[in-house]
Amino acid sequence: MRSRCLCQICTCGRHHCPHGTTRIYENSGIYWPTTEYLEKYPTYGNVLPPQSLKPKQEIRTCGKMEGITTFKSDYCPYEIVRQPRHIPEEYKPKQGKIDLGTTYKRDFNSHKVQPVAILRSLERQQVKKGKLDTVPTYKDDYRPWDIQKSEPCKPEQTYHPPTVKFGNSTTFQDDYVPQETKRRESFKPSSVPRHSTAPFNGDTSHRLDYIPHQLEVKFARPKEVYKPTDLPFENLTTHRNDFQGLVGETAKICRPAYTGVTHIAHFEGSTEFRESFQPWEIPPPEVKKVPEYVPPTGSMQLHSTSHLDYIPYQASRVVPIRPVSHRRKNNFPFQGKSTMKEDFPAWESCRPGLIKQKQQIPNPSGKFDGLSTSRSHYVPHELIPTKSCKPLNAVLKSSVPFDDVTMYSIEYAPKKQEICPASYPTPPGYIFENTNIHGHKFFRKITPAVKAF
Repeated sequence: MRSRCLCQICTCGRHHCPHGTTRIYENSGIYWPTTEYLEKYPTYGNVLPPQSLKPKQEIRTCGKMEGITTFKSDYCPYEIVRQPRHIPEEYKPKQGKIDLGTTYKRDFNSHKVQPVAILRSLERQQVKKGKLDTVPTYKDDYRPWDIQKSEPCKPEQTYHPPTVKFGNSTTFQDDYVPQETKRRESFKPSSVPRHSTAPFNGDTSHRLDYIPHQLEVKFARPKEVYKPTDLPFENLTTHRNDFQGLVGETAKICRPAYTGVTHIAHFEGSTEFRESFQPWEIPPPEVKKVPEYVPPTGSMQLHSTSHLDYIPYQASRVVPIRPVSHRRKNNFPFQGKSTMKEDFPAWESCRPGLIKQKQQIPNPSGKFDGLSTSRSHYVPHELIPTKSCKPLNAVLKSSVPFDDVTMYSIEYAPKKQEICPASYPTPPGYIFENTNIHGHKFFRKITPAVKAF
């Protein structure tokens, strides 16, 4: 009998043979794991897969289904006692008058209010009868002390104006030494126009090389003469010719008639606010009289400290040391003519007028009837509603009992879940034979013994 590997015995596809040693350590007799993971985490023994708690799928007999549920079997109904309803008593109105007085009316009685007097202080009018010999509080309480003025420690610096005329030279005049500048020879051509005695030769290469050719006679198309038609112009369009209009009633206005609201009774202009708050007479404010301006007598001194202390000095203006610029002056007149102006003189151009086409269709004459083409030709028609082809939403009731048998419930056959033989340490029906150099475990199948008769 041929031996089979654990990978071949497995039926679920999850079991494989563990890899053994490599060919380097094949004949050494020492077991070496292939990875570091196998060194740190050693393998455990073969563990059977957990048993499934899923109920087995058995074929149920099609019998009558009981309508009892766990809720119906456990639920116990209780007796419900109806609560007595409260009947309200019949309302009986009290005899006598109702006291409409409130605590506000009782505690706060109305009083007559008079206009509030103005608390603004009246302006005092100063009456100048004589000299006022009074001492104010500030002068009476705060009197000046006799304090001697401290002498300044700053040395006196009296300015003495110079008596000699200012004639000192500046730093620029001391350092700058004037040198004689030699005038450079100018290589620029003179701006004096040179007039040649020879006549101007106006021949160009274009005039010499240009050969005039004789042009062919241009074909002139004869202009067609406009011939007006003898028939009169019909101002009827296709729309007016086909739709001549019908006499109809004028459209009625749906707006309601306006009726003005009038009140016969006289309007009383008094309100609660006007009755409660009546205007009071307020005296006009007194206007303060401004005293007239009296100009002071005498002349005004316009002298200031700057005018009195300033002493003008007579000093000469500093002569500049920069060289004088030599400008050339041309006495001949400016010629404003150019080749461009002579060859291209200005043309007299006029703006063309607007081209307006004559109106072919004349404007209508007469009064507008007020009827449009749509109103005169419109014929109202009665609308016929379309018939709905949608089926009615009616529930179909049948007296035949519902057949709950399906093809799935008839043809379905549950299969028994088989356990993979490779999940056992030694597969049932096999005997361990040996382990390959690649780590594959081989098992040999046990043949059943045949009894001799």
